[in-house]
Amino acid sequence: MHTPLSDDLATLDTADSAPRPAEPGGPRRAASPWRGRVMAAGLILAALNLRPAVTSLGPLLEEVRADLGMSGTVAGVLTSVPAACFALFGFTAPRLARRWGPVAIVCAGLAAIAAGLLLRPLAGGTVAFLAASALALAGIAVSNVLMPVIVKRWFPDRVGSMTGLYSMGLSLGTAASAAVTVPMTDALGGSWRTGLGAWALLAAVALVAWLFLARDHTTGARAAGAEVTRTEAAGTGTAGTEAAGTGAGRTDADASAAAGSAAAAQTDAPADGPAIRITRSPLAWAMAVFFGFQATAAYISMGWMPQIFRDAGVSASTSGLLLAVMMAMGVPLAFVLPRIAARLRHQGVLVVVLGVFGLTGYAGLWLAPAGGAWAWALLLGIANCAFPLALTMIGMRTRTHAGVVRLSAFAQSVGYLLSIPGPLLVGVLYQHSGGWGQPIALMAGFMVPQIIAGVLAGRDRTLEDER
Repeated sequence: MHTPLSDDLATLDTADSAPRPAEPGGPRRAASPWRGRVMAAGLILAALNLRPAVTSLGPLLEEVRADLGMSGTVAGVLTSVPAACFALFGFTAPRLARRWGPVAIVCAGLAAIAAGLLLRPLAGGTVAFLAASALALAGIAVSNVLMPVIVKRWFPDRVGSMTGLYSMGLSLGTAASAAVTVPMTDALGGSWRTGLGAWALLAAVALVAWLFLARDHTTGARAAGAEVTRTEAAGTGTAGTEAAGTGAGRTDADASAAAGSAAAAQTDAPADGPAIRITRSPLAWAMAVFFGFQATAAYISMGWMPQIFRDAGVSASTSGLLLAVMMAMGVPLAFVLPRIAARLRHQGVLVVVLGVFGLTGYAGLWLAPAGGAWAWALLLGIANCAFPLALTMIGMRTRTHAGVVRLSAFAQSVGYLLSIPGPLLVGVLYQHSGGWGQPIALMAGFMVPQIIAGVLAGRDRTLEDER
């Protein structure tokens, strides 16, 4: 049975899958070195803002709980909010992108991040704190889904390297917020409210940069539409190239209509029949499960790992640094892993290697959490690099822009939905068992389905092959 939401995901490419005329004025690919650098800088700035709302909270969670009166279970709910928001709002990203364009939606997402981070320190209770967090996380959610789309659109010939650059920026923002939040809080007077609110400034800087990119995008779309109109009037339309971008990305209605009509006139019916519904695709489900369990591990780490170390006798600032080490491992590996993955026909071997690192790290954390803290943080940080690998696999498991939109939206939204119970269960087990033995065993258990699903998703095939 198909819901309107699954039907929307399944038919998302109807306006975009047909070949389109080349767009000389559009931002589909970098037309000059200067423009390419600006786009790359925009990707990094956006990536830097997609985790501080989450990782800045972990090192200060004990202070926030004490001030707002949170129990361990409520804190578990709080650490599950990111996954819930990513699942809920991630589903809306494709529709919003079709209507307004991915660049405009990322701008709106950055505005929501800045507003949420600014409002969160003003919360006087748990409900208000959760609401402000949800606003910031909603902006992160839509940006998460659309970033692979933008990478493939702007840099169709460099998906692996640019995904690595974006993932490296994301890891850098994650690590920096974990490491800097406690010292910054102390420097600003010691209040967790000031320390968390300061991250709104970084989001504001990224928003300004993306507003510039959005204006450039609008200008390019108008120029492309004018070119298509002139071509049609002269009766000299040529066969379009396969789209790396989406017609929904246009902000000028006339340009969109002109490009759409030209594409429709030049479209040949697919020889292989209609594409499979995304909800019936084994590849999509394998990717979603893999994405979901790696997200579970990541958000458990970001939400609870500093508390695990603090309960083992490690100071708050050192616990933040340990989380930063975990996240910092993604900086070099996020740049290297996508390149390695792009050269392999089957990415399953990388999935298995990362899983082994994770299982080893959890075993050490269970046996000697304080004695080998730095080693366990290093191992678990390597294991958490399954995220850039998943992003790269989304791009590699599709052949068209429409395919990457569908697979990205489905894998991330369903994946984050699957990851919601994980942090909550850790909080419940922590409160009722009084220690970290059972929660750590649960974390290790989550690695098994992650490895299995990742191996299945890493096989050499594409979404478009499943008909």
